[in-house]
Amino acid sequence: MATTAKRPPARERILTTAEALFAAHGLRGVGVDRIIAESGVAKSTLYVHFPSKDELAAAYLRRVDDSWRGKLRAAALAAGDDPRAQLVGLFDAVAASYERHGFHGCPFINAAAESEPGSLPHEVTAAHKRAVRAWVRGLAEAAGAADPDELALQLTLLIDGTLAAGKLEQNPAMPAAAKAAARAAVDRACPPAA
Repeated sequence: MATTAKRPPARERILTTAEALFAAHGLRGVGVDRIIAESGVAKSTLYVHFPSKDELAAAYLRRVDDSWRGKLRAAALAAGDDPRAQLVGLFDAVAASYERHGFHGCPFINAAAESEPGSLPHEVTAAHKRAVRAWVRGLAEAAGAADPDELALQLTLLIDGTLAAGKLEQNPAMPAAAKAAARAAVDRACPPAA
């Protein structure tokens, strides 16, 4: 008895196709017709699931948000139980991004550059950046930072700058330099545990 592989649901095919195309070509560089053709769905099916391209772009960014924040958390936890080490360890996720085939920089920075302020993709991007900074702030507070807001801002700027630089040049020295800068910032901001 032959078995056939079950096709993923239409919504999943659309989103998976959009994710690959948006990551490689940007939000503006991919038309809805290409997503329809490559996902193998009818135009009406796409619009049932995503009434506008902005809604599809927002769904893509939410999916990337879940994945990226999971990678940051995993890298932080892999560094051990000490929040100071976790603040530095999360930069291993940045380094891993550079090693991924087809890395095109930060999807959120790329989306922000292509979307109008107030648009749904821009709002999802801003919410993502706030959520990452709030999480890093929590780690900074747990690490005993004198000013957790300032340390979170410094570290998230290092993350964003390193990911943005990856769009231009995938030099493996960049994430290593960012991690070293993060270590220096954490050492300055957080007194060592007694």
